[in-house]
Amino acid sequence: MSDRLIYLPLGGAGEIGMNAYVYGYGEPGRERLIVVDLGVTFGDMETTPGIDLIMADVAWLQANKDRIEAIFITHAHEDHVGALGLLWDRIGVPVHCRKFTGTLARMKMEERGLSPDAVRIHEPRPEVIEAGPFKVQFVPISHSIPESSALIIDTPAGRIVHSGDFKLDGTPVVGEPFDPIMWHEIARESGGVKVLTCDSTNVFSLHPGRSEALLANPLLDFVMAQPNMIAATTFASNIARLKSLAEAGAAAGRKICLLGRSMRRMTQVAQETGILTNFPATISPEEAANLPRNEVMLIVTGSQGERRAATAQLARGSYLGIRMKEGDSFLFSSSVIPGNERGVIRIMNQFSEIGVDVFDNNDGTFHVSGHANRPDLEAVHDLLKPQILIPMHGEHMHLREHALIGEKKGIASIVATNGNMVDITGDKPRIVDETDHGRIYLDGSVLIGAMDGVVRDRIRMALNGSALVSVIVDESDNPFPDAWVELMGLPEKGRSNTPVAQQIESELAEFLERADPKTVGDDQKLEEVVRKITRQVTMEEIGKKPEVTAIISRLAP
Repeated sequence: MSDRLIYLPLGGAGEIGMNAYVYGYGEPGRERLIVVDLGVTFGDMETTPGIDLIMADVAWLQANKDRIEAIFITHAHEDHVGALGLLWDRIGVPVHCRKFTGTLARMKMEERGLSPDAVRIHEPRPEVIEAGPFKVQFVPISHSIPESSALIIDTPAGRIVHSGDFKLDGTPVVGEPFDPIMWHEIARESGGVKVLTCDSTNVFSLHPGRSEALLANPLLDFVMAQPNMIAATTFASNIARLKSLAEAGAAAGRKICLLGRSMRRMTQVAQETGILTNFPATISPEEAANLPRNEVMLIVTGSQGERRAATAQLARGSYLGIRMKEGDSFLFSSSVIPGNERGVIRIMNQFSEIGVDVFDNNDGTFHVSGHANRPDLEAVHDLLKPQILIPMHGEHMHLREHALIGEKKGIASIVATNGNMVDITGDKPRIVDETDHGRIYLDGSVLIGAMDGVVRDRIRMALNGSALVSVIVDESDNPFPDAWVELMGLPEKGRSNTPVAQQIESELAEFLERADPKTVGDDQKLEEVVRKITRQVTMEEIGKKPEVTAIISRLAP
């Protein structure tokens, strides 16, 4: 049987976040594999209450770990590297990164008690990393975080370009600009590009993308116009934006204070790795709290409404001794990731109640996207002229629209979502298998499966409340006539205006007094009846069927 080249997304295809992609080459079912990115997305109170992080289930990779050559990380955004420290020990192969990404990746490994030596640092093209049948190069490309890279993956079946997240920005402020000359060279080498696996995030944005450098003057004008304390939030990883904001504050004669652990860490790593230079001097929160308000500019974490971030805490009152007051200004120099709108609006309203003037990016003045818009995607198609286009990094509608664009240009395209194994050996891509895929949750400090039932039970309790019912059975006589009930997350009184717990206890007492010995002697049957009676009473009284925990205790004769 002849060898084949395959592509398999496990996360990030059909959604935005938790990116994890697999490429393989070799005999079908025995291909040698490489993994590109291991990212996370974040839980929400509506669908995953209490969950900190969500990542792709790597069960398929674990089952085939003896075939995996390496992991390649394209850049240091959490949706591409955030799961590395959590999942690496399930795969256990070398991790390849560039310096800035690798430094942060090593920190993640150390935080989980793993050896950072698994992370290997590389220079960009023309350095080549050999991993089984694959020869891989990191290619600098502009994005909203330094040292973002596309991957050139050369295989015996042809060249793959994995775009990673990117935009066409010749003046990115911090980091490497898009280099069209280099990309023309990439398109001409090795017989051309066989497969382009491409970012689809902004496929519905019809205007060409704007450069990060265009924000410098609007930000300076904004800061100069504000009379009192200014706070601005953006993505902590957007080092270029942090620099532009800080430079605007310094030019306006203000002292700069960074608030938020991730922002300080990103800035520190960027300076240590030589990416960020000439960053304005910063002051501590204590110093900021003691200066006149018109001499301070805060740059803070929490642009997506995260409850524990600096922005949310400032909106609720104070953070590290700093309070915002009436007449101060707060700027959102960021876009809102879909799904986070409610949290951001809540914070805006909290600031409004204080009297803080809130400014956002509705008119595009204070933020530019880090992803290529539709005209830029088409420009990349035209530049690389791939035989095959596989859209990735997008929800299903993004992937489908991107594939349609490719088809109209005569490029063989396919919509492949998580779990679709695609044969890309020939002239046209074909889905040839469906692999097990799913999600893993970080719940506190523990990893759990999405199908383990923990979140399901948590949602049920949140929707319907819970009841704890204790019944004591005296083996020498009859059950005690009184059961004990505790309700949580339910109203104390119902339609009859008497305590619901009391009514349940009364109904259970009546049942226990007349129950036959066979039912009383069987824990399982007794628990079923207790649950049934409890739910019947609560449904009649308050219209809810709670989650019921029945505890049967037996006293020895």
